[in-house]
Amino acid sequence: MMMRRLKKPKYIVVIAIGVLFLSACKVTENYTMEEMNLPEEFVLPDSVSKNLDDAIIPWEEFFQDTVLLGLIDSAFNQNFSILTANKEIDINNQYYKQSKAAFLPKLNFNLLNIEREWSSKYTDNSEQEEWYDKNGTTPPENLYISTTNYASTAALDWEVDIWGELKNQKRAALAYYRQSFQARKAIETEVVATIAEDYYRLLMLDEQLRVARANYHYRDSTMSMIQLLYNSGEVTALAVQQAHSQVLEAAALVPDLEKQRSILENKLRMLTGELPGNIERGMQLTSLDSTYKQVKKLPLYLVKNRPDVRIARYELTAANALVGVSQAARYPNLTISLSGGVSSVLAKNWFNVPGALLGDFIGGITAPILNGRELKTAFEVAKLQRDEAEINFQKNVYGAVMDIKNSMISIEKLKEQLQIAKAQQRVSKEAVRSSRMLFKSGYATYLEVITAQGEALDTELNLVTAKANLLTARIQLYRALGGGWK
Repeated sequence: MMMRRLKKPKYIVVIAIGVLFLSACKVTENYTMEEMNLPEEFVLPDSVSKNLDDAIIPWEEFFQDTVLLGLIDSAFNQNFSILTANKEIDINNQYYKQSKAAFLPKLNFNLLNIEREWSSKYTDNSEQEEWYDKNGTTPPENLYISTTNYASTAALDWEVDIWGELKNQKRAALAYYRQSFQARKAIETEVVATIAEDYYRLLMLDEQLRVARANYHYRDSTMSMIQLLYNSGEVTALAVQQAHSQVLEAAALVPDLEKQRSILENKLRMLTGELPGNIERGMQLTSLDSTYKQVKKLPLYLVKNRPDVRIARYELTAANALVGVSQAARYPNLTISLSGGVSSVLAKNWFNVPGALLGDFIGGITAPILNGRELKTAFEVAKLQRDEAEINFQKNVYGAVMDIKNSMISIEKLKEQLQIAKAQQRVSKEAVRSSRMLFKSGYATYLEVITAQGEALDTELNLVTAKANLLTARIQLYRALGGGWK
């Protein structure tokens, strides 16, 4: 470390010229994203809309159910994860403000400083000698004497950003600040998608509950019919027992679905920042098949809207800036300090200007030489961490492309499954009707009726599940495209 007291103005000029020269050197450049070898677009089935502008749809337009929109709106205001994300934004904003203020000099005031000093007569202090001379006394040889110093000073310290260390710290802080906004968007996207998925699952459970109750009454009527035949001696007690068992099977399904529905309602209330309770319903599941806009082509630029991709991008920007910070730490550091104030041994002369005035100017250049390889290690690790951030960014982009592709495949195949489920449901309904007619005419056994009824229940429940799965797949595509964020 080399410190030198500067007493002549010409040194200030020398330092200023040196600072301007050194400041021209750049440690790191701003990060710019490189082009990646990715497909330009994805193609959906020809049956969907051709309006490309509909590829980015705000959640307020994407969802048509007013009750669902109300739940999402409540979540934006009350969801605990979103509220926490807002605080993270405020925290990163404070760090960013601090990084901007780091360029300014630091000014400290010492308004009151009273120093008490004990010394012997051998202490080199001209003020003490003068005091003894004026009082006509001799300093003691063995005892110590005390003096008091009164001072009020101000000190200004400025670290000159020669190598861009503070500038890169500001870049990193700004990247983290912007990243926190994308983190909130990621949470909001997840909350919106989760609420929508759970709400449609709730509608699915409502529909399945309706099917289960209707099937219960249907099986109960069949058992009554078999009971009459048993009373007339046309069937055995086994027929009644099997029919009764089927009725109990349908009855047991009702409380299980009711339990799932109540638990899901409580979960939705929690997501909206409310205590457990009931959830109001809007549209029915059957009316939601055609309420969603879709597009024929999905250009790749939509991947950039995803919050997780933007988060990774800002993480890479910050990592690149931190490389500059660690590299600048290896170079000489210039600091300038100015101090001044008033000082006096006697309190009555404390503010006796100009006699009590004092001032100091110090310019220091500190160059790290031997530090156990700490600075080099920090620099090399920072470069490796930047490489990691770049790999993670590319991973997020590829993962986003995969999510979009998988969601498109799911929608296409779930549409096929839905058509098959509808056909199965029609066939099973016809089979139940035919089996009951044939049973009454004596051309079918009760086992055929029971079997047909069991298959009908399964196909009804599968049809409801297939409708809900298709809605969920559309929500997953919406999430994969970035949740409507532009």
